[in-house]
Amino acid sequence: MKGRVAHICSLLPPARVYADVGCDHGYMAKYVLSHGLCEKMYITDLHAGSLKKAERLLEREIDAGRCVPVLCDGLSGVPEPCGFVLIAGMGGEEIAKILERDGIPARFLLQPMKNSDKVRRLLVSGGARIERDYTFSEGDGPRRYYDVILGSASGGDSYSEKEFRFGRDNVRGKSPDFLLEMREELQKTEERLMGRLGERSRAKLEALREEYREIIHEVEGIVRHD
Repeated sequence: MKGRVAHICSLLPPARVYADVGCDHGYMAKYVLSHGLCEKMYITDLHAGSLKKAERLLEREIDAGRCVPVLCDGLSGVPEPCGFVLIAGMGGEEIAKILERDGIPARFLLQPMKNSDKVRRLLVSGGARIERDYTFSEGDGPRRYYDVILGSASGGDSYSEKEFRFGRDNVRGKSPDFLLEMREELQKTEERLMGRLGERSRAKLEALREEYREIIHEVEGIVRHD
């Protein structure tokens, strides 16, 4: 196990009942069960083919009654409350819809592939407490960047607009990978716009340069002082 999956698994805490929503191949559920992090694991997926892959990987655990596969959307078919819910690899809009419909879990780890700001807004407006919210990367060549959000349903929280957009720990200088991502995004945008720099494109590029460089400068200053 390596890369994105390994990083997420390293953050998972123990809980009596777990749910892996959108479990796909079931690798993370396998990690939780094999490391004794839960007594019972629900694996759910909206697609029968994906759920079948996880069932093959987790055949022994299913036969032993420690793992229960459920073909459903989100948590809608899970018959009991779960102490910890993992939702990784979905779009942020989809994750937000699941949480809005099924409720914010007691404890959770969410890894949206995009639109992370919509997940953050849903959590904060729903009274959740966000404990960690940062960007990590994988790959030695072209890097891929992922956001991870870890927290609990109660306790409440407050976010600035910048923190909603980019992630609180990123803005506060706790993720070196975020700095790499910001620099790469700025470079890609400059390269994309350079060939068609009309007045509107120039204005857009300058606004982005100013915003990104301001954030990079702020975060670098925090990292140096730490």
